[in-house]
Order: sequence, then C-alpha cells, then structure tokens
Amino acid sequence: MKPLVMGILGVSDHYHRRVRIPAGGLSEVRMKGVASRKLERAEAAAAAWKLEKGYGSYDELLADDEIEAVYIPLPNHMHGEWIKKCADAGKHVLCEKPLELDHDRAADAVAYAEAKGIVLMEAFMYRFHPQWIRARELIEIGEIGAPRTIHTIFGYDLQDPANIRNIRKYGGGAILDIGCYAVSSARFLLGGEPNRAISLLERHPEFDTDVLASGMLDFGSATSVFTVSTNIAPQQKLAVYGTGGSLVVNVPFNAYPDVPMKVTVETGVGTRELMCGPSDQYAQMFKAFAGAVRNGGPVPTPPSDALANMKVLDALLRSAESDGWEPV
Repeated sequence: MKPLVMGILGVSDHYHRRVRIPAGGLSEVRMKGVASRKLERAEAAAAAWKLEKGYGSYDELLADDEIEAVYIPLPNHMHGEWIKKCADAGKHVLCEKPLELDHDRAADAVAYAEAKGIVLMEAFMYRFHPQWIRARELIEIGEIGAPRTIHTIFGYDLQDPANIRNIRKYGGGAILDIGCYAVSSARFLLGGEPNRAISLLERHPEFDTDVLASGMLDFGSATSVFTVSTNIAPQQKLAVYGTGGSLVVNVPFNAYPDVPMKVTVETGVGTRELMCGPSDQYAQMFKAFAGAVRNGGPVPTPPSDALANMKVLDALLRSAESDGWEPV
C-alpha cells in the first residue's frame, strides 16, 4: 500500500508523548509536517519529531497538495471548525475525541464532511488493542454469561488552571475528556446503546469544570456505572460482571505499548489471566485509518459511532442539571 501522507494540526503534547513514535514508524503512513500559529514553533516541532516541514498556520498545511489526510489533536472546541476546513481542502480526517462539545455541533461537522466526500474517523485508540478485541469476543460468545453491569474508574490529577482540560468553555472537565471513554467502552462491549443516563458532578470552585463525575447508563438488560475524575490519584480499571462470571480489563485505556496487557477472566471453571500483546494501539489505529482511506472506507470507528457516544455525553451533562434520569 502506498503510504498515506499526513499532517498534524497543532504542536500537541499528546502527539509528542504517545503518537509520534508509533505513527512515525509505520510503512502505511508518512507524517510529513506539523502546523502551528507560530512558524518558529512549528519548525522546532518538525525538527524534534523528524518531520519534513513546519507550517506557520493550519491553513498553510491544508494548502499543501501532497498532504492527503490530517490528524487533529486540537482542543475539543476547535474540532468541528477544522474538520470542516479539512473537508473544504479535500483532506481526510482522523480527529481526537470527542468530535465536538455536543451532539448537534458534532452532527453538523459530520454532515459537512460527508457532503464533501472525505473519510472522517474518531480517534478512539483503545478499541484497536488486542485486549479489547479479545474482551469483546469473550462477552459475545457468552464466556461470562449474560453481561449485567460494567464498572469503570478512570482518573488523573490535574491542578494547572491554564491547562486546556481545566477550561470549561474549551471542553475541559472529566465527562468530555475521559468520561467519553467510559461511555464508549460500555457501548463497545455491550454492542448496543443506553436508553437513559443519570449523573452526579462536582465542579471545581475556580475552574468550574467537572472534576469528579459519576454516572449510570441504562442499557435495558444491563447497566454501566462509572466514575471519572481530574482530581484523583491516576488510576483506571474496567470490570464486567455477568450471570456466569466476570472479566476485568486492568489497564483499559492507556495500555502500555511494549508489554502484554492483562485481562482477568473468572468463571465457575476457574480464574485465568490473558496476556494480550504487546501492541501499540496508536500504531494500529493509524494503520486502520490509512487502510480505510486507501480502500475508500468504511472506518472502524465511524462518525455514526461518534455521534451515538456524544448523545450519551449530552444526556449525562443534562442530568447533572436536572438532577434526574435523562433520555439518550
């Protein structure tokens, strides 16, 4: 397959820490350049990341005819705007999650991209790790019986008021930043959509972002219960409890790329630990995206899935205001 030539919008710490090494080592992708609103910053990042070029504006990168697709790790509130601008430039898009601050704005961006005929994919990297593929297979074949409830914890401690994840109007806060994982993973494992949601949020007295959020999703035959926080010791775990056993994904979302990940399965027969990988979930995601572009789609995490996830997040945020169940 001819490598997909890609550019990056923004000098992203997330790209630097987690994406640049796996994405840069793929035969399916050629990361050409990075754009910043300051040329000096873009050129410094390009040199550090061993890219061919730094662009002094996002528009300049989009004007490069060689670039076929764009990775968007910008703050949440900028996603929709730049999805549309990428679409105008005929560039396919791999966009960080969530696609926008709410469902309506996300749907508007999706419709725009579809009208322009570009491939758009939401960057939920966890789904590409073999531990998740195996976990879903085990649930589908009834290894733990009928799943009845999923319990998820995901949190970190972030006190910097200038950090984008602590600025509410830019999409900061626990629900949008990491609650999206708790919702997405429950939907992925159960293979369906919740019909209603309820939540309880604690807001920071200065930032006004939700720093502690607990929620419940009603899937009819099963529930999902989660807590996410930006003001807790870093931790994450997901457990599925069924009529015939349980399954635990021990490091569900920030899977280490260089060692196997452990999934613990307990049934009436006994308890076993499945070692999945090692695998770099970001590398697998970029490979899948490039393949979808080259084949004309579809993508593994399509815009329809992104919009379904956004509906649940909207319901959770409404519930915090109404103090009751909200329909999805």
